[in-house]
Parts: sequence; C-alpha cells; structure tokens
Amino acid sequence: MDKQQLSKDILKLVGGEENIDQVTHCMTRLRFNLNDNQKADKATLKNTPGVMGVMENGGQFQVIIGNDVPIVYNALVGNMSKSPNADNATSSASTGEKKKRNPISALFDFISGMFTPILPAITGAGMIKGIVAILVALGWLSDTSSTYIILSAIGDGAFYFLPIILAISAARKLGSNMYIAAALAAGIMHPTITALLADGHNSSFMGITVIAATYSSTVIPIVLAVWIASYVEKAVDRVIHASLKLLIVPTVTLLIMVPLTLMTVGPLGTVLGNGLSGGISWLFDNMSIFASILIGGTMSLLIITGMHYALLPIVVGSMTTLGYDFIIPLMFAANLAQGGAAFGVGLRSRNSKTKSLAYSTGLTAIMGITEPAMYGINMKFKKPFIAALSGGAIAGAFMGIFNVKSYVITGLAGLPSIAAFVSPAISTLIYALVGGLIAIVAAAIITYILGFQEESASEPVAAPAAEPATPAATTSAAVTEEAKAQDEQVFSPITGEVKPLSEVPDPAFSEEIMGKGFAIQPSEGRVVSPINGTVFSLSKSGHAIGLVSDTGAEMLIHIGIDTVKLKGQFFSPKVQAGAKVTVGDVLMEFDREQIEKAGYTTITPVIITNMHQYEAIESAGRTTIKEKDLLFTAKA
Repeated sequence: MDKQQLSKDILKLVGGEENIDQVTHCMTRLRFNLNDNQKADKATLKNTPGVMGVMENGGQFQVIIGNDVPIVYNALVGNMSKSPNADNATSSASTGEKKKRNPISALFDFISGMFTPILPAITGAGMIKGIVAILVALGWLSDTSSTYIILSAIGDGAFYFLPIILAISAARKLGSNMYIAAALAAGIMHPTITALLADGHNSSFMGITVIAATYSSTVIPIVLAVWIASYVEKAVDRVIHASLKLLIVPTVTLLIMVPLTLMTVGPLGTVLGNGLSGGISWLFDNMSIFASILIGGTMSLLIITGMHYALLPIVVGSMTTLGYDFIIPLMFAANLAQGGAAFGVGLRSRNSKTKSLAYSTGLTAIMGITEPAMYGINMKFKKPFIAALSGGAIAGAFMGIFNVKSYVITGLAGLPSIAAFVSPAISTLIYALVGGLIAIVAAAIITYILGFQEESASEPVAAPAAEPATPAATTSAAVTEEAKAQDEQVFSPITGEVKPLSEVPDPAFSEEIMGKGFAIQPSEGRVVSPINGTVFSLSKSGHAIGLVSDTGAEMLIHIGIDTVKLKGQFFSPKVQAGAKVTVGDVLMEFDREQIEKAGYTTITPVIITNMHQYEAIESAGRTTIKEKDLLFTAKA
C-alpha cells in the first residue's frame, strides 16, 4: 500500500490542511483537532483502503490506521506546508479537546465511564433475580422458603446498595478518592439515617431541615453528591499541608458532604430521578406505540453514537422506583433485528465467505453482541442496516401494543436475557419472545427484498499488515509478510482480571476494529512479553507496545485508554524497538495508581492485529490471570 498516497487522501478528506488545528498520533491512530469536524468526509474516509475506522471522541477526530500509523503520520506531515511539532501537538490536542468538548459529549462520556464498570455487578444480580422469578413461576421454588430469601438478597443486594457502587465508579471517573465517595454513600444509607427518614417526616441537622427521602436503589442523588464532593475534596487538598492530608481531607469532605446531601443534594436528586421515571412511565402509558416505534427504530443509531449511555440512568431509575422498565425490551428488539438483517444478507448473498460471515455474526447478534453484525455486515452493505432499523421499529410497535416490560436489568439484550421478561403474568414473556421473532423475521425479509450490491463487499476487508515502525524493526517485521501463519499461544503480559474486548471503553478495541484478543484490568503495574519474538514498535509516550512473534503473529499491548495524553508520565519502558524478547521478559513498568488518579482507565487490550492470517481466537478460559499464564491461542 502506498502510504504517501494514503496520507494525501487523508489530508484531503479531513478538510485539507487549513482545517487542521493540530495533529499527532498514538500507537494506532492519527489524532486530529480539526477547526470544523463537519468538513471532514467521514464516510469516504471509512471506506478508504488503509483506514481501519474513524471515530470522534471528546472533540478529537481520530483516523484508525493500525501499526502503520507512524509511517502515515510522517508522510502526512511531510505533505503539509507547516509541520506540527509532535510534543506540542499532543499538548495542544489535549487543550483543544477541552476547548471544543461540548457539555453533551462530556455528559455522555461521564455516564458511560461511570456505568460501564458496574454493569457486570448489576447485570449479574439482575440475572439472578430473573432466574429466581422463573423458578417461582414454574413452582420449583416457594417464595416463603429461606432459599428464596437468600437468593433474592443476592439479586437485590447490588440494587439496594447501588448508591455505594455508583459512588465508587463515579469518583474513579472524576479522579477523586473512591473510598471517600463510598463513605459518603454509606453515610446517607446508614440504617439509623434510613430509619430517621423512613416515616416521611422531615428531621433537622443543626437547626436546618433534612427532607425525608429514601436513597437505597437510587442513581441521581449520589451522582450529584459525588460530583460536588470531588470539588470539595480537591479544594481542601490544595490548601492542606501534605503531612495532614490523610487526616484532614476525608474528614472535612465527609463533614461537609453528608449533611449537604441529606439537606439539599439528595432531595433534589430524588425529585429529578422520580421525574425522569415518571416521565418515561407517562410517555409509555399515553403514547406507548409511538414511543416504542421511535426508540426501537433508532436504538442502533443511539448505540453507534454512544447516546444510549444517556438511557442507563433512566433504565436503572425506572427499575428501582417502578419495578420495571420499558426501554430494555426495545433494546432487545433492536439487537435481534440486527441479527435478522445479517441473516437476510446470508440468505441472499451468493458469496460463500459473505454467507458464512453473515450467519455467524447474525447468531452473535441475537445473543446480544451486535457489533460484528452491525459493523461487519449491515452497515457495510448499507441497505441491511436500514432493514435492521425497520425491523426494530416494527417489533417496537408490537412491544408497545402489548405493553412489554423488563423486570430485571440484564447484561446483553439478546436471547440469554429472556429471564428479564419473566413476571407473574406469563404473557409478558410470551409477548417478548414473539416481539423478538418479529424483529428477526421482519429485518431478514426487508433485507432480502431491498437487496444489496454484492460486489462492494465480496471479500472481508483485512487489516493492513504491519510495516516497520522503526529501522531497528525492519528484519523482524519483514518476517510477518512472508511467514505462513501457525497457531500462536499468547501468554498474559499482566497480572489482573481478564475482560472481553467489548468492555474496553474505546470502539477501536471494543468493536475489534484493530484486531481480536482480550483485555486485562491490571492489578500490578508491570508488562512482560506474552510471546517469543521482537519488539517492533514502542510508542514515545510508552503506553503501547507492538510485538511480532517468531511465527509471525503481530500483537499490540495498549496500556489504558487515551493514556497517550500523559505524554510518557507514569510509564517506564524497559526495552527498545528491535529488542529480541522471550515470554516473561519485562517490557514496561507503569504506575497504575497514578494513571487512574489522573482520570484514565488502565484496562489493557492485548490483541492480534494481523487477524486476517488466523481463523479464530480461542480463550484459555481464565477470569483472573497472572503473568505468563496462557491468555488465548490464535488458531491458524
């Protein structure tokens, strides 16, 4: 691939040099701060050979290139009349992001960053509630037995103490102390406070009225409280001598924030939360069909833009205050419609590879994982995506007519989450299943009728093979061009908790645009080599390491998300590009606590970037892992 021509194409499609305020790059993508993002031809860029994806994040326009990004960046800068300084560009980019970031995008980013880490807890608890409901409905469990009481407590616990869980997550996102936030939540939920306010009569604190309110299972009151507490904590921290911080900062923060929350912030948040839940309930009570068609038909668009995160507080609020929710059934319909549209592509396509990909991604979509079908098939052929939106709207209308509700929060809105619709009235479950079937069938039929241009995507687009990022890596990188792929065992580079890529808060990784593999949430600040091979690139900021194995697997270890903005702070590389390594050799040390305190997640994707040479990724099945334990196998 001609990188010089690619750089010229990118320069033109982002709106030309006059539209570029700053440009820099990280390990995988070009990061532009554009004067006007609307001038960039995003659609054409996505379809440009050599471009793996395009995304906008916090005002920054990012073009995903992969391992070739240093070459493309240098060529692009060479084509500009005024070359930006890389260090200055990074700094300016960060400044520009803050300058251009509008309140709405900042709010969505905060909501997604706060809710994404806690989803496993509330979805696990929700599934337990669903299983208990099924057992009771089938008569296999008595609702008066001690087993029922214990199982119900397991299912309800995460929701009852949701303010404490949210406080920790919100504080982490805000860069404040998570444990002070947890103490704040625990303070307003203490049994004596709950009993004091439970009778509905107002109390007082130092002569100031404390309005009666219930904080268990609520969302907005604690989020507002932690947000304000983050400013109080940081203000106190600035004026207190280092020797007294441990004693004074938490003491003052709690003394200020717990009474303030009980007197003002909490009641205000409760009113707002009840208002949102009541508004949604009114909408579905009075305009059920219209609301269901609208949300069911646009849910996939909301997911693409990230706006679906704005619905999470509403879903949780409705579930905890009303006991049910109307939005999850529409997510269920939209996801199954994406699967149905992919099936429609498989039925109509004459290309064996397209058929295979359409059927496999369609199956994963109806199981609740829609990205492969949505991005790899439906959006790629365009008309099937329209069919999926239509299928979601048609199924949404059915859900609205029959007033389908979800009674628990589940993780993936697909067939495995069917327990969410179990209630004393078995008809709700039946209507949910029928609605899901309508979504699949309608989207498949519409796809088949509309058709698509087979020749525009007869072959899956393969990620470009990596070229050497530095002269020292020339020999090792060249090996990957000619070597025949073999099964590659990838060992863990980090000690921590294994996560699916779908939990990484960056579409380039979560949607597997860059490649396939797994992520690790580190419990220690060290990275070791996961393979025997060569370091072919090391980012200047130290946050990303590129490796090529002796058998030709190209790998990327990306420590944290957006940590390029730290400009090398808290990272200590132990190798250089071109170094030969074996499994267990130390590549990098990093200060995990300081990175997280600076407001960045340290979740670390470990991916194979030349997946076109492999058939599949086979997990070793671990949920927690130590350095040098087998993480996954890339099957050739």
